[in-house]
Amino acid sequence: MSADSVVRYERDGRVARITLDRPARGNGITAQLLTELVACVEQADLDPAVHVLVLSGEGKGFCGGYDLVASAEGMLKGEYGISGGPEGSPLDPIVQGANHDPSGNWDPMVDYAGMSRNVRAFMSLFVASKPVVCKVHGFCVGGGTDMALCSDLLVIAADAKIGYPPARVWGSPTTSLWAARLGAQRAKRLLFTGDSLNGTEAVEWGLAIEAPAPDRLDERTEILIGRIAQVPVNQLQMMKLLVNQELYSQGLQTTQILGTVFDGITRHTPEGFAFQERAAQAGFKQAVRERDERFGDAGPSTFKG
Repeated sequence: MSADSVVRYERDGRVARITLDRPARGNGITAQLLTELVACVEQADLDPAVHVLVLSGEGKGFCGGYDLVASAEGMLKGEYGISGGPEGSPLDPIVQGANHDPSGNWDPMVDYAGMSRNVRAFMSLFVASKPVVCKVHGFCVGGGTDMALCSDLLVIAADAKIGYPPARVWGSPTTSLWAARLGAQRAKRLLFTGDSLNGTEAVEWGLAIEAPAPDRLDERTEILIGRIAQVPVNQLQMMKLLVNQELYSQGLQTTQILGTVFDGITRHTPEGFAFQERAAQAGFKQAVRERDERFGDAGPSTFKG
């Protein structure tokens, strides 16, 4: 990787460690980050010495979702290709849809072409022949959940936050794995509200495999990947392929097409236009804050009878 890389790759014996490395931006997703993620996954998958991949994030949290501050705020000035440099351009697939003037003409297939590339990048974790363990600390929201849910196993700190707040406005989960991971009723519970789970709840709901205390997250993850790494790589590949076929047979690929198309639509509804207009006026973070404040960012456990 070059000096300006935003994803680190290291091999430690039978373990490939892939680390999102944009801590100053909450490891926000950019085209560069996705390109490097795919390259790292392929490098690990093609290395016969690697038995298991571990995905994690540098800094205060795993991933805060797409880095859309510039594109959302650009509306006021009529700037729709301003992400800049290798992390964005008018042709950046991340912002082909979200980065255009929502008051003008919208080509949904241009939007779909861009966003579906992102889905394929996330799904590189799912289709990799070897197991992928995702280690989450701090926060994993929005597009960050696409990476977590496309991984095979999720280990999350007990106090971490995982969810899809853009379900409230301006987003649809493109990889569409919530129902596959949680079942229909619990997926609806989260997507109808945009609520998030803490790590402990994520285990109770079946989304994560373990939720250790924050100071034991590394230790517990290492124990898990150490056990996986002992298994012959061909056995691991067969077991992953076997289980993944169940999700494919349930229509995952078709659902992802719908989820990706819906994502474009959410950015062009009256409410989506109003959200982007507010982001242009007050800043993206303020628009998100106003979107979420009525919910109080409370998780489902708060509302138990």
